[in-house]
Amino acid sequence: MASLVCLLFSLHFMVIMSGSLPANSEVFAKESPMSLSTKPVERLTQLHFYFHNNEMGEHPTAMKIVEPPKVSISGFGTIYMMDDPLTEGPSPTSKLVGRCQGIYAEASQHEPAILMVTNLFFTEDIYNGSTLSILGRNPMLQSVKEMPIVGGSGIFKYARGSSVLKTHVHDAKAGVAIVEYNVSVLHV
Repeated sequence: MASLVCLLFSLHFMVIMSGSLPANSEVFAKESPMSLSTKPVERLTQLHFYFHNNEMGEHPTAMKIVEPPKVSISGFGTIYMMDDPLTEGPSPTSKLVGRCQGIYAEASQHEPAILMVTNLFFTEDIYNGSTLSILGRNPMLQSVKEMPIVGGSGIFKYARGSSVLKTHVHDAKAGVAIVEYNVSVLHV
């Protein structure tokens, strides 16, 4: 009963305080002195899918948008834009579950490593329209690497987590890579 009284008092106080700023006020934000809700319960979701990157061929899914400077020996400074399919299995004809859309850039002068700035955009089941955002370093020659999940939208609101990537196929001459993703993400 005491918590109900406290909640009613908080609501009454907020109504009174909301009238304290004029409608045309230039105040950016306003917080109430008491929170009306408890902390939302976080859920852990685990996802498994395959990323298919194709830089060459008839239907490339990634393309170079910035050439490296002429003084670059390793390709340092090259930037690519991608819109890669995400599938349930490793075969390119496996069921499509989303797209990986973003950029990656060769960001190391000493070893093959890229900076990835991508959104995993899901199109399947309850995840349709939801995204997860990845921002991090991808050491390309390592067969297993970890990339951080730094945000999300839709069902993955307030997401944070980790994605473990395992190279399934990498053919540099053909410009093809298939990478297995195991994602663990906390969200509300």
